[in-house]
Amino acid sequence: MGEQRSSGVCNRYRVFGRVQGVWFRGTTRDQARQLGLSGWVRNCKDGSVETVACGTPEALDAFKSWLQRGPSSARVDRIEETDASESPRTDDFVIKP
Repeated sequence: MGEQRSSGVCNRYRVFGRVQGVWFRGTTRDQARQLGLSGWVRNCKDGSVETVACGTPEALDAFKSWLQRGPSSARVDRIEETDASESPRTDDFVIKP
């Protein structure tokens, strides 16, 4: 799943549950960087968190596994995964406002 590019595959994830106000974006960024992913994460108005991540299929599998748990203070109810229609314009992983 995902768009092939020089940095690998890009996927978009929406994470639902108690995922705002629990340091989800910061720990997502840290986890993505540890896995060598590029992309971004942001809060959505509906209370979910959205992220686009690009990297190897193995790194994205590990990232999705982590998203299903999140930080210890979060409660993840479900995740939606789709192909990313956009690629991040950076090699880093950043928090968007």
